[in-house]
Amino acid sequence: MKTRKLEIRCPLCGSVDVSYSCAPHCCFNHVCAECYATFEPVTTLAGGKVRGATPPDPLPDPADPAVACASCDSVAVYMAEDGLVCTGCGARLVLELTEVTPG
Repeated sequence: MKTRKLEIRCPLCGSVDVSYSCAPHCCFNHVCAECYATFEPVTTLAGGKVRGATPPDPLPDPADPAVACASCDSVAVYMAEDGLVCTGCGARLVLELTEVTPG
């Protein structure tokens, strides 16, 4: 199964011009370039596993949106045709945005 890099819309203005501004061992703070809102994405399990999901080619840049898998903590979470999938463990995931703060 082909995947593409994660795209997250700002929960306040809807922009997709969002950057990951931290490191996985710290937090998942993201910043919107349009309204400067900050937020942290998290995943929950959607149920089921996917076999053969592969990371996108080319891989995302370090500043591109990222989130940890709710099942295995991998940051190899990408978009598939029918939602999010972790290419580390195959878990199907749902994205939620937390810690939303206006800019």
